Order: sequence, then C-alpha cells, then structure tokens
Amino acid sequence: MKYIKVFISEIPWNCGWYYSAMSVYERGNEDRYSKEEERILQANNRKFNSLFDYPDNSIKTSKYNFFNFLPINLFEQFQRLANAYFLILLVLQLIPQISSLVWYTTVIPLVVVLSITGVKDAIDDVVKWLPGLPSLYLKRHQSDKQVNNRSVLILVNGRVEKDKWMNVQVGDIIKLENDHPVTADVLLLSSSEPYGLTYIETADLDGETNLKVKQAISVTSDMEDNLELLSAFNGEIRCELPNNKLDKFSGTLSYLGDTYFLDQERLLLRGCIIRNTDWCYGLVIYTGPDTKLMQNSGQSTFKRTHVDHLMNVLVLWKDKVDFSYNHLADPKFSFYDNTLVEAVKSGDHLVHLFFLCLSLCHTVMSEEKEQGELVYQAQSPDEGALVTATRNFGFVFCSRSSETITVIEMGKTRVYRLLAILDFSNERKRMSVIVRTPEDRVMLFCKGADTIIYELLHPCCASLAEVTMEHLDDFAREGLRTLMVAYRELDNAFFQTWIKKHNEACLTSEARERKLTMVYEEIEKDLMCLSLVVGSPHSGTLGNRTQSSCQTQDSIQGDGNPERFRWSWREPTVNITGPGNTLRYKEEMKLLGATAIEDKLQSGVPETIVTLSKAKVKVWVLTGDKQETAVDTAYACRIFRDEMDGVFVVEGTDRETVLQELRTARKKMKPESLLESDPINIYLTRKPQMPFRVLDEVPNGNYGLVISGYSLAYALEGGAELELLRTACMCKGVVCCRVTPLQKAQVVNLVKRYKKAVTLAIGDGANDIGMIKAAHVGVGISGHEGLQAMLSSDFSFCQFRYLQRLLLVHGRWSYNRMCKFLSYFFYKNFTFTLVHFWYAFYNGFSAQTVYDTWFIACYNMVYTSLPVLGLSLFEKDVNETWSLCYPELYEPGQHNLYFNKKEFIKCLVHGIYSSFVLFFVPMGTIVNSERSDGKDISDFQTFSLLVQTALIWVMTMQIALNTTSWTVINHTFTWGSLGLYFSILLVLCSDGLCLLFPSIFHFLGVARNSLWQPHTWLCLILSTVLCMVPVIGYNFLKPLLWPVNVDKVLNRIHFCLRHPLPPPVQTKVKHPSIRRSAYAFSHKEGFGDLITSGKTLKSSAFRNSRKSL
Repeated sequence: MKYIKVFISEIPWNCGWYYSAMSVYERGNEDRYSKEEERILQANNRKFNSLFDYPDNSIKTSKYNFFNFLPINLFEQFQRLANAYFLILLVLQLIPQISSLVWYTTVIPLVVVLSITGVKDAIDDVVKWLPGLPSLYLKRHQSDKQVNNRSVLILVNGRVEKDKWMNVQVGDIIKLENDHPVTADVLLLSSSEPYGLTYIETADLDGETNLKVKQAISVTSDMEDNLELLSAFNGEIRCELPNNKLDKFSGTLSYLGDTYFLDQERLLLRGCIIRNTDWCYGLVIYTGPDTKLMQNSGQSTFKRTHVDHLMNVLVLWKDKVDFSYNHLADPKFSFYDNTLVEAVKSGDHLVHLFFLCLSLCHTVMSEEKEQGELVYQAQSPDEGALVTATRNFGFVFCSRSSETITVIEMGKTRVYRLLAILDFSNERKRMSVIVRTPEDRVMLFCKGADTIIYELLHPCCASLAEVTMEHLDDFAREGLRTLMVAYRELDNAFFQTWIKKHNEACLTSEARERKLTMVYEEIEKDLMCLSLVVGSPHSGTLGNRTQSSCQTQDSIQGDGNPERFRWSWREPTVNITGPGNTLRYKEEMKLLGATAIEDKLQSGVPETIVTLSKAKVKVWVLTGDKQETAVDTAYACRIFRDEMDGVFVVEGTDRETVLQELRTARKKMKPESLLESDPINIYLTRKPQMPFRVLDEVPNGNYGLVISGYSLAYALEGGAELELLRTACMCKGVVCCRVTPLQKAQVVNLVKRYKKAVTLAIGDGANDIGMIKAAHVGVGISGHEGLQAMLSSDFSFCQFRYLQRLLLVHGRWSYNRMCKFLSYFFYKNFTFTLVHFWYAFYNGFSAQTVYDTWFIACYNMVYTSLPVLGLSLFEKDVNETWSLCYPELYEPGQHNLYFNKKEFIKCLVHGIYSSFVLFFVPMGTIVNSERSDGKDISDFQTFSLLVQTALIWVMTMQIALNTTSWTVINHTFTWGSLGLYFSILLVLCSDGLCLLFPSIFHFLGVARNSLWQPHTWLCLILSTVLCMVPVIGYNFLKPLLWPVNVDKVLNRIHFCLRHPLPPPVQTKVKHPSIRRSAYAFSHKEGFGDLITSGKTLKSSAFRNSRKSL
C-alpha cells in the first residue's frame, strides 16, 4: 500500500429519500441491449410495448435472499485464501492414508470462522444501523419493498388511478405532483405551468440543489390536464438505448403524421424532485434498471477490508436579536448584533437601499404554500440564501410576474415595474435588473463578482472601494464567496434611448449575444459607492459603525449549518456642484456594498484536508457541480492553495485536445516525463501484461488539476487514461467537475487498476453510491442527502471531519493491531508446526504428531486466542491526541511497513529458531532423566507435555512483548489463558477422564507426575528465555541502527511526555495572495429571459393576465 487516495464528492444540502442503495445490473440486460439498435415504444399501448420485453420499474438493492445466501456467502468467503487453505486441509484430513490427525481439529475452527463471518454479512445486508438513532434500524429488504410499493398516479382508460411504482411500464402516462420524486425516466408531456414548463431539483443525480427547468414540446403541452386528450395520445417514440449519460438524450416523437426531435430538455429523470409545479404528465421511456440513475450505479464488489471500525460522534454550541417587528421573518433565523437591526428600524436610507437591491436583483421564484408561508425556489442556492436574509430583515420578496416584482418593505407592500433583466453569463459574471419604483424613478440594481464590479465603479468611489476590497480580502481569506452590490438611478430620457437599443439587440439574428453584451455594458458603468459590506464574522470595525453578524436558515451545502453574513457600512462623500453635475450624479452607479457567503460544507473540513495532506493522503474531488463552483470549493477546503505553482484546467471537447492539454500539464510539472528515455515511458512501450502498476512520479512543484466531465469522458478512453492518471497523480489536488455518478466510479477504478494504492471514496448522496461501491473503502455521510450513501458504505458517520479520526486514529490503530495479529499468528503457527519437522528425524518420518490430539484442537481456538484478541481490540501505541497531532505516524500503513514479505520472512525465521529451541531443549532435558525417586520419566508422553507447555509459555511471553497498552482485559486474557491451559491440562490428564474414556484420553497422570519435577520448570524457563532474547535484542537495536521516520516521531512524543511544552500562542496569519470569484452568484444563463417572457407564471395568473390585455 503506497498511499491512500481519498475521493470526495460534493456535499449537497437538499435530500433525496428513497435510493437506499443501487442494485447490481443483471447481465441479461446487457445481452438484451446488444440485440437492440434503438428503443421503440408507443404511448398508452402496453400490448405493443410488451413485445420488446422491457423490464418493470422495480429495483433490488439487497444482496442476499433466503435461497442464495448460503451459496453466495460461502463462495465469497472461500475467495479468502486462508479459508480455502483450511478447506483443502480438511479434505486431506478425511483421508486416513494421508493424515494422522482427526478431522475435527480443523473443522471446528473453520466452522466457527465461517459462521461468525456469515452472521456479520447477513446483518450488514438486512440491517443497517443509523448513526445518532440507537433504536432505529432499516432493513434493506423492507426498504426495497417500501420503494417498489410507493404510490403513483397512472392514466388508465381515461382515468387517473393509483398504482405501485413497480407496476409502471414503458409507455405508461403518469401524473407527478409537486415535491414528489420522479418515478421513472419520463418524457414531459404537459404541466400546470404555462408553455409546459416544469421545475425540478436534481440533487440525487448530480448533487446540485439549483432549480432547473424542463419544457414539454408544444404539441403535447397544449393537452395540459385534459384526460381525454392524454388518453388518446398514441405517439410513437424512437430513442437511444438505455445508457448512463445524464446530460445526453436523443430521440424522435412521431405523432399525427409529424416528427418532433426530443432532447435532454424534455426528459425528467428518475431521482429528480418536482418543485414549484403543481402537476405534470409524463410518458415513461425507461424503467427500473434501465433508468439513467440506475445505469450510473456502480457494481457491488467483494471488498477485503483490513481494518475494523470504531466510531465516535461529537457535537458543538450570545442573545438573539428580536425580529418580532417583522412578522414574516423566519422563526429559525438567528442573528446576534443589534447594530444593523437598529439601522433597519430607524429607516437608514442606505441600509434600506441595500436590502431592496438584494430583494429585487435575482431570479428567485416564490410560492405561497399556506397563508404567510413563502417558499423560495432558486437556481443558485446563494441567491436563495440572500433573498431569505433580506426577508428576515423586513424586505420580503413576495411574487413576480413578467412585468412586476412585489416586495413588502417593512410591512408595506410595494410593486416595482420590471423593465429589463440584464441576465447573468459566465463571461459577464454579474446580473442587473432595471425597475420603475412606485415614485416613478428608474433604478438599475446590479450584483456580481467583486473584481468585475470594482472595474465599473466611478472614480469618485475609489477610496471607499479600496476599503471595501480590504474587507473582501479578509472574507476571501476565510474561504467566503464574495459579491458586490451596486445601483444606478437612470435618467428617463437616457433609459428610453437605451431600451430601444436593447430591443433591437434582442431581435437581431446575427451575433445576438455579442450585441446584447455591448448594450449591457453601456448602462452598467460609472458605479458609485454607498458601502455596505456583508461577510463572515470576525471582530473589528469598518468605517464609523461596528460590524455585525447574522445567520440564515438556508445553507448552501453540507450538514445544515447556516450561511453566515457580516457587514459594515459607511456613507460616501460626493461633492456635487452645479446643475450639470446633478444629472451626472443621477446617472452614476453607486456601490451599495458587498456580500460574502460562507458555503459551510461542514465544520472542520479544511482542517481535515490539511491534516490528511500531512499524512500524505492525496485528495481528489469528484463532483457534479459546475467548474467555478468546484474550484472555489477546492480553494475553500484548501485542496488548492494560493501558493501553488499552477492549476491546470482541462476542458477540451475532443480526444486530441484533451490529450494535448494533459501532456502540456505534465511537461510543465516534469519535462523529462515526455522523453522516450523516461523509465515509465520505456516500461509502457513494452506493453506489459495486465495487471501492471504505474510508478509514482515527482513533479518540480505543487500543482492542481481541474477537468470537466465532458473532457473526462475522452480522458477515460483506453488510449488516454494512463495520460490522465500520470498527470493527475503528480498534482497535489484534483477536481473533476460536472461528472456523472458512473464517471466517479470509473475514476476510482482507474486508480485501483494502475496504482499501488488503497482508495477511499466518501459521499452523502445517491449519486455517490457508484464510487463508494468501487473504492476499496466506502464511507457514507448521513446528512441532508439522506441515507442512500450510508447504506451502501463500509463506514458511515455524520461529519466529514470524522474522516481524520477514521484514518489517523482508528484506521492506524487497526492497522497496527492487524499487523501484530498477523505476525503473531504466523509466528505461533510456524513454531507450532515446525516442531514436527525436527521430530520427524526421530520418528522415521511416520507423520506421528508431537502433541496430544486435544492440544492440537485447542491450541488456536482456546489457548492462544484470547491474548491476541485482547491485543487486537485494545492495543494503542500512542493515544488519539498524538495520532492527530502527528499525521506522519500514518506513514507505516501507507508503505505497509509493519507486515509485508520481509516481515513474513522474519516470522518464518523466528518460528524456525523457536521450534528448534522448543524441540531440542525439552529433548535434552527429558533424555535419560529420572524422578527424584529414581523412576524413569524419559517417555514420549512426558516429552510431549513438556514441549507443548513450553510452547504455551513462549507464545504468552511473545504476546506480552507485543503489547504496549495494558488494560485489565489484556492482563486477564493474557495471564488467564496461561492459567486456563494448566487447568485444562490437569483435567485432560486426570484419572477420571482417562479411565472412563481410555481410547480418547491417553495422558493418564502425566501432568501430575511431570509438573512436580524441578527440571521441568527449569526447562520451561530456559526455553522461554532462549526464544525471547533475540526478540528483545532486535526491538532494542532496530530504532538505534535502522530508524525510520515513525521511530523519530515516537521518540519525539516520548520526549514531549517527559518534558511538556507550554501551549502555543494563537496568532492570525494573513496571506498576501487572495483569490475570489463570482461563485456566490453563478447560475444557469438564460433564466432572466424566461422570467421576462412570462413563461414562469402560474397557469391561472397567466390566463388572467391575457384576459386583461
């Protein structure tokens, strides 16, 4: 094991509910796909669709059932070489001509091991314990039944009837309702929204909680909820075969003699949640295992886990500000500084203007579920957080239409006429709205990336802008996402001239985007300052007022911890003289302030990443987020750092471009790696047989790599995957963005296939299950994404920061314990067995055993099991505090220093030496010896008892030397086992048993006669000392003569224990290099046009507005 590579998924903030795990695809499906060229189906025609043998909509997540448990479980268990070895040994022992041992000496230990493992596997498949809920458990079989039996509305013979999910078939038309999951992959036919729009959330598919929009084609959207028209719909669909591409779909609809093209924008995928849409109808295209979500589920693999897990869960926790003045405030909203609230209450014009800007300049949709209960649906989670914050301060965004925005300002309802939306784009990194106030003033409100807005400010704002940028620098250092907010009051004549240019640009057919950008830039300029800075909490004052902090209920991603805001403000000084300047002031843009949002993934994430990096654990992020989101998260989590020598971005759209970008990156990191003389290139040109390992390469600096899912598809192809792997492994951090669940699993498998590394995948949603199953170790986080990932994982907890305890504390302890266990296990069995080798020279190689049959049966299961069990459970070379303080202690596990081929040979050599001592010392003691009364005791039974007793003594002392952390249980198990041996020995050699069962118990009175002889105890002591002296000498000299890094760290720990250091003084260090972006604002382009077109209106409102016209 060279190193552990951790794959981290994004941590979305919304939750799915039902995919407790993903089923393994049946190979029959693959055969069926190979025979199909395209999928053909007809709406409302089950008889026709049944000809194609499409699967039903049921899923199976459990691994075993009553009939297949025993064969499958035994097959998996006998893949372990140790179990297979003992099975073969058992078969051989059943043949008397081959073995002189009775069969039960092997079958008893084997049955015990198989039974315990089988029970554990059955429990893992049937019952999964939920962290934090000790009395609650979830049965996978019951979960399957619950999912498959959920209700769905199906259109049957002109009526909508309730049926079960598993009964849904291809070609059915189903009705989906608001806040309900999509049952299967369906073609959107119509919805309650105008123009057939449907809003969905895709957290279970790509981890994004942003609101997305799907639209039905016009020929079906006009059917709306007319059951007669829907029942008569008999369109024929021809589309691609089931596949795992979440963002790709192509097909055609033939209906009434016309053919319509279908793409991804018309498809609702299983796993989506319907939002802000009362109802919609869809035609089922893919069901059950054919759905794209199930196509992206990884295969369940048999994992050979090397560590057993122990998990602990910890938790953490000023007077709140009273928001009773605002009855629409969220009762869960927490805020702790009265300064800003008092400014809001006192009617501070600048503060009101700031919140007004945030309540108007957005694309959020509102829905009033109950009277007074507003629910916001936002394309960007940050937009939702900002609008929610303004709501709690008394500026409540209520509703919008294509022409108006309604806001309740400090209890008063005001309607603003929406004149234009200057939409967001990745190039502009900002958006603006132009509204006409109830006082007939034309206002432009703008928000965007601070680096962009800063360039648009009027020169008179320079001093205030510099102060604001300093504050933003502080916020950026804390990993916050920052925005600037500005406004501009427009002269009516200027606006009328501008709007004509805007309309002309909108109607043009050539270079429309470029012309619109030019028109936008004409009005978004000469911004001025009325500074209000919103950021993360820290002490200090800015300007002439004190900073304050608040928390909102909404969180972007993570464990439910809220966004955090902090702000300060100061009024600008603007000198206006003469009437000429009056108009100029009116047309200049003013900087209202800036916002900084903390994407609080979970507490302790950056610290955990840094600690794992010190332990030389490489961290890759595999996420469905967009590139800018993923990169900013990587910086916030300190996977990427400002001091890096470079971050390579691979975003090619074809194989050749992707290869060239990867090679360019590798050339910069290690130029000689492209030469033909490079050792790895020479090795690869020989086309080694699979499996082979790609060696590690050392770059000339610290670099990062970012690759999009589209480019990753080309990079994972056969000819490019090694190029991707070599480039990525030279980087300190890797971010793969916009990746599908299947691509996550493919990346994990790529590393497993070509690197000598142990992979660990950690995620919290259904879209992470594939990589969790694929990795050597899968970790599920039980949070807002539900329990899907947890149920498919090997380990689970509720906080990402517990990963460092899992690896550096429990993982390291378990590795050390396992290595000590294996070394001891091989040593004691080598010693036990090789005694027969020396004895063979004296018994004519007759296969006669040295030991009593009962000693052979009890040696591993009784006499030596408890001491090593105590060591395996309680051994700690250092406590958890030192394990976390010195991540370098994790290095032996990464390089497999404590148990490898070399250590195995040491065990063998030690066993040979000990067996030699244990045979010849008792032999020399017993030959021609007599008791004190002159009777001869030089017999086989006395010799056998002396050898086996010396063996138990040596094994007991060996386990005592291996134990560094002694507990009461260790003492009881170790010395108690020694006492147990003598107790059982006296019973087995007692007169009663031997006389009652002379054919079974042969050692009548041997123990009583031998143990009273002084030379017996002298022999035991001498044998033990001779076996232990080499071990003690080696353990003493090794750290002195051949020290490794971990020995130096342990010496440092022991020195600190003897000479405690004073606690360090905490100081805040500021880094000069700051990085910020518009991540806090970015969302899908084009949503502004959708709003102003009127397509986002509810049907009733839309119809009413048309009637009024």
